[in-house]
Amino acid sequence: MPIPLIDIGALLSDAEDHREVAARIGHACRDCGFFYIINHGIDEHLQRRLEEVSRQFFAQDLETKLEIRMSRGGRAWRGYFPVGGELTSGKPDLKEGIYFGAELDDDHPLVKSGTPLHGPNLFPGDILQFRELVLSYMAAMTRLGHCLVAGISLSLGLGESYFADRYTRDPLILFRIFNYPAPSGGQFQGVGEHTDYGLLTILRQDMSGGLQIKIESRWVDAQPIPNSFVCNVGDMLDRLTGGRYLSAPHRVRNPAGRDRLSFAFFFDPNFSAEVQPITMDVIADNKEERWDRASVHEFRGTYGDYLLNKVSKVFPELGLKVL
Repeated sequence: MPIPLIDIGALLSDAEDHREVAARIGHACRDCGFFYIINHGIDEHLQRRLEEVSRQFFAQDLETKLEIRMSRGGRAWRGYFPVGGELTSGKPDLKEGIYFGAELDDDHPLVKSGTPLHGPNLFPGDILQFRELVLSYMAAMTRLGHCLVAGISLSLGLGESYFADRYTRDPLILFRIFNYPAPSGGQFQGVGEHTDYGLLTILRQDMSGGLQIKIESRWVDAQPIPNSFVCNVGDMLDRLTGGRYLSAPHRVRNPAGRDRLSFAFFFDPNFSAEVQPITMDVIADNKEERWDRASVHEFRGTYGDYLLNKVSKVFPELGLKVL
């Protein structure tokens, strides 16, 4: 089954056929949990410049990159981690990266109260425009996230503002820039099989390839398409829809003989939002087939509670020290 390619131009402009686009998104979410989008409105020059400064950052020596290491981000959970510093299913990933989120000043009420995952970002001070480009990109992607979630609401036969009214009017924004170093010694595995935690992931990948989606027990390559994004259902959307929209397993390998960059933008429910299913009728719970053998439908509580439990497993040492 090919991964659907969806032109979302009508959704962005609220054109007459925007409900048809929403329906196509719904089919993709049900059939494989992944889809490409084009005509998404994100400036190509902004994307290229962000990739350029990101490559510049990762090309530096480790000591320089560690000047913005995650331990300096405190409870905001921001900054750089080296290769092997993040775990998937308890195994170190063969990638390095930088964590970002919504930029909040120290005097913001959520920061003053010590709410985890909220606060200022850490930026390299010696790379021109890095801060400006990251913040501009996150702002543009947040607008895109609102648009896509409105389309998902329509695809479920709900009001266009269903998710915004309950979960995403003030979304939790998490943005990651990942670098997968060129393979050596036959080590092509970047990240093992997993699903994403949240509502919706919007991914920009470079042209190296390597992203693979598990569809009907087969691994399918999500080949890079110029100026497109790959979107996928997260575990919370799976939970909210009672399994109608399944979060699909995926993994990353680096088949190229060079570093591979990806830009993962997570558009998630508000940190304090109580996650309540749209319907209590669970039509599909793939607990026995999932990579972690866990049911996303058993969770009760706020999205923040859920997310903190997850990230403390991804960065166990940092979780013990910071959260």
